[in-house]
Amino acid sequence: MTEKTQEQDAQNEGGEGLAELDAAILEFERTWFTYGGAKDHAIRERFDLSAGAYFQRLAVLLDDPRAYAHDPILIKRLRRIRDSRQRSRSDARIAR
Repeated sequence: MTEKTQEQDAQNEGGEGLAELDAAILEFERTWFTYGGAKDHAIRERFDLSAGAYFQRLAVLLDDPRAYAHDPILIKRLRRIRDSRQRSRSDARIAR
C-alpha cells in the first residue's frame, strides 16, 4: 500500500464514510469503460497503483459495509460478478 493510501486509511479510521481513494475506486468501477483502452493502464494512470493492488483493494471494498452504503447497486453487481467467477473456477476444478 502506498504512503498516500495509508494516510487516507488512517484519516478514515474514526469516520463513518469511505476514504477518498475508496470512493474514487468505486466511481472508477462504475465508469471505467468510458476511458477506452486497457483497464490496467487506466488504473495506473488514475490511481498510481498496480492492477494487483487496485483489485486487492476493490476486493476488500466489496465486503465493506461502508462501500455498500455508499453505492449498493454497484456493490451488488460487483459481488454477483465475483461470485459468478468463483463458481466458474470451482466448477472447472471439479470437472478435471
